[in-house]
Amino acid sequence: MPRRFLLPRTSIVALSAVVLSLVSCMANPSSNSSDGVLKTTLMNDPIPAKTDTITLGAGCFWCIEAVFLELKGVVSVTSGYMGGQTKNPSYKDICTGQTGHAEVARIVYDPAVLSLDEILEVFWMTHDPTTLNRQGADVGTQYRSAVFYANEEQRSLAQRYKEELDKSEAFSAPIVTEISPVSVFYEAEDYHQNYYALNGEQGYCRMVIRPKLEKFRKVFADRLRDGKE
Repeated sequence: MPRRFLLPRTSIVALSAVVLSLVSCMANPSSNSSDGVLKTTLMNDPIPAKTDTITLGAGCFWCIEAVFLELKGVVSVTSGYMGGQTKNPSYKDICTGQTGHAEVARIVYDPAVLSLDEILEVFWMTHDPTTLNRQGADVGTQYRSAVFYANEEQRSLAQRYKEELDKSEAFSAPIVTEISPVSVFYEAEDYHQNYYALNGEQGYCRMVIRPKLEKFRKVFADRLRDGKE
């Protein structure tokens, strides 16, 4: 049965076919203290001996983090900045849209549990990759859709995925997702880490992240970490 999430019915059918063919500065920062929260939001599970890392931009990094933290096989998610020219940018700098950075999530995962195909499927199905420098009401180059690849496998699969989605017209407009090599990753400030878990009642979390997360849980129920169904 085709998955249904952010796309219209015809797009979901097309996207499912592509998956099979490939084997398969919004709200103001919260003043809540992040004391005791690791900058890298590690899971409680033992870290596997072999992990891979990919860095994704899909609008607000609070949204990306909240989604990927619930996927089985994800070891850690860290919010940060990548793809710009300014050294050591702050969140305030990023919000000007002048540093060239995108808000991203650096995802460390266990490839024995979660495949790269599955990560990219979740990535493309949980944001709109056709809107240039924008996700909903969040506008600016910092909110661009991007895959920052760490190796040739990631580059090749992301590029093929993008091309097949466009060819199948899974979306009503061409995909504008940037596919670039990883550059310097700047970890975001402590209060951005594990943001949704710590600030779930904050306005942006309730109105934007929570609805997206609820839809994601229904569509990807079979891939959620234990206790997240």
